[in-house]
Amino acid sequence: MSVRGFVEAAERGVDALHGMVLVRGGEVLAEGYWHPYRKDAAHRLFSLSKSFTSTAVGFAVADGLVKLDEPVSAYFDGRGDPRMLVRHLLTMTTGHVDDTAPRMTAAGDDWAGNFLALDVEREPGTHFVYNSGATYVAGAIVQRAAGMRLVDYLRPRLFEPLGFGDVTWEQCPAGLDVGGWGMAARTAEIARFGQLLLRDERGILPDGWAAQATARQVENAYAGETPDWQQGYGFQFWRCRHNAYRGDGAFGQFCIVMPEQDTVLALNAGTADMQAVLDLVWEHLLGDDLEATALDGLALEAVGQDHEEPERHGTYVVDRPRVSRAEDWRPSHERPPTIRAITFAHGRVTIEDETGTHEHDCRSGEWRAGSTGGWSGPGEYTFKVAYTDGPFVRTYRCRFNGASVRIDASDNVSFGPTGYAPVLATRAG
Repeated sequence: MSVRGFVEAAERGVDALHGMVLVRGGEVLAEGYWHPYRKDAAHRLFSLSKSFTSTAVGFAVADGLVKLDEPVSAYFDGRGDPRMLVRHLLTMTTGHVDDTAPRMTAAGDDWAGNFLALDVEREPGTHFVYNSGATYVAGAIVQRAAGMRLVDYLRPRLFEPLGFGDVTWEQCPAGLDVGGWGMAARTAEIARFGQLLLRDERGILPDGWAAQATARQVENAYAGETPDWQQGYGFQFWRCRHNAYRGDGAFGQFCIVMPEQDTVLALNAGTADMQAVLDLVWEHLLGDDLEATALDGLALEAVGQDHEEPERHGTYVVDRPRVSRAEDWRPSHERPPTIRAITFAHGRVTIEDETGTHEHDCRSGEWRAGSTGGWSGPGEYTFKVAYTDGPFVRTYRCRFNGASVRIDASDNVSFGPTGYAPVLATRAG
């Protein structure tokens, strides 16, 4: 078992790692970032945000603002099913049979009211289902009780003691931090959070909260699920094999705590197979003989210059530009591309789409400010754009034919499709 073995196996078998910090015995054994991702840049956490919302609830309980066994309806003027307790929000056992977030966010700006109006199909506390809407409501309770946003409530209690930099959190239409997703932080900060859960030597957390939140509070073993998603669930933490636990977020955002090994692993990634990452962790990082390892020169795979081609300078206009759907809630770079025109000039590519003009330095052989490109085949120019605030990397393959170019775009990961119908552009003038 070795850190280098983990990195090499991950680079072969996982779409992409972006940042990694491994801590054992309180000391950093390895830290590395895959260029163009940087140590000092925050990375979107998606559902790893939930573990921070849980921690905010823990502080609110200690502050006397919230009670775990009080009905959720008590915090919303009696609205909602009186059987549902705050505890059930944290354990994902609200009694709903599917994730409430899509319906909650689509029904209007009052997300909490929308959640409370939904039917509760089963007895709360008896049925686990992953439910980001429940986390939103848990966060909303803290914010209503404390009179401030989650980031502001956690700043003096958690973020400042752990040395976090600026923390951002997506807000709902009512101005509340959404709780179940939307937080961004740096990989090293996630490692510090995991180390705090493992060993709170400074007494930052409320007494006993870490043990309670990371314990197996409910069963979630459903046939057909991947193994590390059926080991039990705590208060917004997953239990894992090997007596470990974790917070995690879509596409490979991890805070993994391994108490028996006195180890914490923080990862940011862009992968569609999160179980594969955990399998490699158990295979390579559980041993007693791990050594400190320098992780230098890491980078995502760049687009090489495999073919010599004449420069094809000029602007090409898309004949029938795609238009975004109004109901698509994702940021613009996560939606299907809406290219209106594309300009090639000396290794630089400029895209004009419905959101504006975007310039990419795509000179071949390396990543430059999140872009890389080169001639990948006869008459074919390929370039990639990494949106380094998160897991998404978009690849454009441009095939030239006379005065036209066919543009195929695809994404490494996505909440929707990862491939899109090609568009045809014709040289202007």
